[in-house]
Amino acid sequence: MVTVVIIAAVIALVFSYMNGMNDAANAIATVVATKALTPKRAVWWAGFWIFISCFVFFIIPPSVAETMGKGIVDAGKIDHFVILAALTGAAFWTFVCTKFGLPISASHALIGGLIGPVWFGFGSEYLIASGIGNILLFIVLSPLIGMVLGFFMHCFFMKVLKNSNYKKSENAFRRLQLFSSAVFSFSFGLNDGQKTMGIVAILLSAALAQNPDNGLLQLLYNVDEGQFVPYWLMIVSYLLISMGTIIGGWKVIKTLGSGLTKVTPVTGFCSELSGSLTLITTAFLGIPVSTTHTVTGAIIGTGLTDGVKSVKWMTAKNIVWAWVLTIPATIVISGLFYKLIALFL
Repeated sequence: MVTVVIIAAVIALVFSYMNGMNDAANAIATVVATKALTPKRAVWWAGFWIFISCFVFFIIPPSVAETMGKGIVDAGKIDHFVILAALTGAAFWTFVCTKFGLPISASHALIGGLIGPVWFGFGSEYLIASGIGNILLFIVLSPLIGMVLGFFMHCFFMKVLKNSNYKKSENAFRRLQLFSSAVFSFSFGLNDGQKTMGIVAILLSAALAQNPDNGLLQLLYNVDEGQFVPYWLMIVSYLLISMGTIIGGWKVIKTLGSGLTKVTPVTGFCSELSGSLTLITTAFLGIPVSTTHTVTGAIIGTGLTDGVKSVKWMTAKNIVWAWVLTIPATIVISGLFYKLIALFL
């Protein structure tokens, strides 16, 4: 059993790396599109700020991690086989969508992956309706909030810059994008970085409860009273998601950087800052929202200031379909995989 637990934990951490690859686009697409940074410098810049965000949780509890570990399905039904099936479904869907350049929510893939085995294996009564309801609500709200904030923030700067020199303004906002990209990367880390470590923490906690005398599990889940996630797990999770960002999913970056609307230094700054405000707020509220949904909404919002026709709605439609399908697809894939595992238990 302990061997399977360790394998599941390793796969979870690999998923954190894949999350960084798909969601790299969220943090750097606009700075690359506007040439504020070269692609290589942009991914290192984003990766650095994503990693730095983990140190916040040495001071305050990682509430999104607790939601992932305890607020979606009955924690009593989470074991190493459930986690293994959850990660298989989530990783498969994330890999396929990254391959085709679709900016999905890797965190929603993980949520669907977690629901599937518990639902298929034990029944719907072991799903936590309130936690899932909040997540589903913010699937709708997060892009809308990003869109509204992006639209009005860009309107504000259009009014402020109305009589200024266009070229000078562009150059100034290209430099300001370094700040907005750093803030967005930091807020991305605050929210997304917690999700995998919450899954691993509940896995190790449940395994230790079943094997309290196992020395390896005692070492891995060595936490202070009231602490949910071990410090080593925070560091490793954030290191891997940062590395995934640095490697990058370049097809996804292209989709967000130029596939939705024309991105300028001003709109890039507005969309990153709008997305950051949404992500930071939800991270402290403990709601695991999608950075992809948020920044996509913000980019569309800034584009709408030039009229409805300035947005490439066909690309937006493809992205939305990937969003809609993510949780159902991963529920089915992970649920069926769990049923397959159950045949050999």
